[in-house]
Amino acid sequence: MQIHDVLRLYEEGFRDFIGLSLVGIDFSAHILVDVDFSNSDLRGANFSRTFMTNANFTNANLTQANLRFAKLNGACFSQANLTKAKLQGAFGVRADMTRVSASGANMSHINLRDAKLNQANLSGVNLTGANLRNAALSSANLAWTTMKGVRLIGSAIAQTIFTGTKLNRAFLNGLNFDGMSLSGVDFSEARLRGASFQRADLTAANFREASLENSNFRWAQLAGADFAHAHLHHARFAQADLRRVELDRQNWKEADISGAYLQELGLVQMRMASAY
Repeated sequence: MQIHDVLRLYEEGFRDFIGLSLVGIDFSAHILVDVDFSNSDLRGANFSRTFMTNANFTNANLTQANLRFAKLNGACFSQANLTKAKLQGAFGVRADMTRVSASGANMSHINLRDAKLNQANLSGVNLTGANLRNAALSSANLAWTTMKGVRLIGSAIAQTIFTGTKLNRAFLNGLNFDGMSLSGVDFSEARLRGASFQRADLTAANFREASLENSNFRWAQLAGADFAHAHLHHARFAQADLRRVELDRQNWKEADISGAYLQELGLVQMRMASAY
C-alpha cells in the first residue's frame, strides 16, 4: 500500500491499517488522528511533525522510524519496537509505552508527562531534557541512559534499573530510590530535595553540587561517593557507609551522620567534625 492509498482511505473515514507493510513510508506533517497501525511494519517510516493523537501502534515495528516533533498524546505504543527511532521533541502526554523496546532511540526533549512506561526497555536511550513528570516507570530498564536535565518529579520508579544512568542536572525532588542498585550513577547538580535512598547501593555515585536538602540516606552504601559542594541541609545519613566519601566540611554542618560508618575516612573525617 502506498501513501496516497492510506491518505485517501483516511479521508474516507477509514482508520484501521492493521498488520500492513509500510516500510519507509513518508507521512511527515500529515494529520492521522485515531489511526490504528497495530502489528504493522513501519521500519524507517517518517512521521515527523505528524499529528497522531490517540494513534495505536501496539506491537508495531518502528525500528529507525522518524517521529521527531510528532503529536502523540494519548497514543499507544505497547510492546512496539522503537529501536534507534528518532523522537526528539515529540509530544506524548499520556502515551502508553508499556513494554516498549526502544534501545538506542533518541528521545531528547520529548514530553511524556503522565505516560505509561512500565517494563519498557529504554537502555541506551537519549532522554536529555525529557519531561517525564508523573510517568509510570516501574520495572523499566534505564541502564546506560542519558537523562541530563530530565524531569521525573512524581514518577513511579519502583524496581526501575538505573545501572550507569546519567541523571546530572535532573529534577528528582521527592523520588523514592529506597533499596535500589545505583552504584556509579551520576547525580551531579541534580535536584534531589526530599529524595529517599534508604538502603540503596550508591557506591562511587556522583552527587557533586547536587541539591540534597532533607534527603534520606539511612543505611545506604556510599563508599567512595562524591558529595563535593553538595547541599546537605538536614540530610540524614544515620547508619550509612561513608568510607572514602569526598565532601566539604561546610556542607555537612547540619547533616545527621549519627551512627554512620566512618572508618578509613582520614582527613575527610576531620572535615566532618562539625556535622550534626
